[in-house]
Amino acid sequence: MKAYKDMTKEELAAEIEVLKAEYKKYQDMDLHLDMSRGKPCREQLDISMGMMDALNSEADLSCADGTDCRNYGVLTGIEEAKILIGDMMENNPDNIIIYGNSSLNVMYDTIARAYTHGIMGNTPWCKLDKVKFLCPVPGYDRHFGITEYFGIEMIPVPMSPEGPDMDMVEKLVSEDETIKGIWCVPKYSNPQGYSYSDETVRRFARLKPAAKDFRIFWDNAYGIHHLYDDREDYLVEILAECKRVGNPDMVYKFASTSKISFPGSGIAALATSPNNMEDILNQLTHQTIGHDKVNQLRHVRFFGDIHGMTEHMKKHAAIIRPKFEVVLNALESRLGGLEIGTWTNPNGGYFISFDALDGCAKEIVDKAKKAGVVMTKAGATWPYGKDPHDSNIRIAPTYPNIEDLKLAAELFTLCVRLVSANKIYKEKTEA
Repeated sequence: MKAYKDMTKEELAAEIEVLKAEYKKYQDMDLHLDMSRGKPCREQLDISMGMMDALNSEADLSCADGTDCRNYGVLTGIEEAKILIGDMMENNPDNIIIYGNSSLNVMYDTIARAYTHGIMGNTPWCKLDKVKFLCPVPGYDRHFGITEYFGIEMIPVPMSPEGPDMDMVEKLVSEDETIKGIWCVPKYSNPQGYSYSDETVRRFARLKPAAKDFRIFWDNAYGIHHLYDDREDYLVEILAECKRVGNPDMVYKFASTSKISFPGSGIAALATSPNNMEDILNQLTHQTIGHDKVNQLRHVRFFGDIHGMTEHMKKHAAIIRPKFEVVLNALESRLGGLEIGTWTNPNGGYFISFDALDGCAKEIVDKAKKAGVVMTKAGATWPYGKDPHDSNIRIAPTYPNIEDLKLAAELFTLCVRLVSANKIYKEKTEA
């Protein structure tokens, strides 16, 4: 089929009638499908069920150093867990704090601490007239939700397959001391699945921010979440690079096992410099006596080491890879050549990013919802939920089963075609 823009008005009108009839068939099916969040499916959760047997009432709940995990203490996490997560994050266990189940919680706490007490002796952000944050777009809506909650002004920075626009990042952070941070999902980014290039990471490490308390919030949520054994993306390790070029304190690096073990009861971690560690522990010692050490031990006993964890992730990939391929095949077979959308083809992570024609995303998502498929709200991938082009849609393939996903992908592409054909027909009519 030729591109919609190359069709005559008559051809488009006929196409629209066909699409409307097909859309009505989907409406009559009374579908209830959810592609709104990047959640693991039941099969993924099932492969971690052995973790429930890693400890029982007869188990020795003592660590190698004699720590009794049932009791108080060990503020930064048990040594075995720090070694396991250190290997996962590619960081020294001594520079890691193990938290509870949610890395988003840790990010919120990190912003809150900077807001109320400042970073390493600098003025608390709440006492400043203006605080700004850089936000690569499209990006992760929950990141943007945290900074918006604290009244921090968010500045969009365009993303490319290499990462954020570093010319823009370098210029802004060097000229404006009210810019205090940047959100980053550096590997298999949410939603595009991009991984930052070596040059991008090295430029991040060499930033010369005007603000002494500027920090890179490096959310490496998908560090070992590959879809293909032979197409793994690799990332320069940011903390080592920062230390090497004399900027050791510039990064907070976050990760968790949320999409490795159980999202509701994994373990989260923060890796950073010794100076930042000291600053954080000054606050953390007032917040808690320690996080869930029994759960930390459970993870260590279940995975054993990083090899056990990477083998476990291959099982995840085997479950979700076909789902990504279902969606990508539907996009290519139903939209290829029509010139009404572009999409990413990631090597890992949890999302596919789709860009519709300008002004179409909200209507596409709304049409899909009315026919029974719930997707991430259009605009969610931009600060304040405002996509200036109304074009980006995040597709989350992991949660539905394959048969439901096929239906959802077919319906989604139908909605893209219908909304796009109407837009182009209207433009031709008004020309």
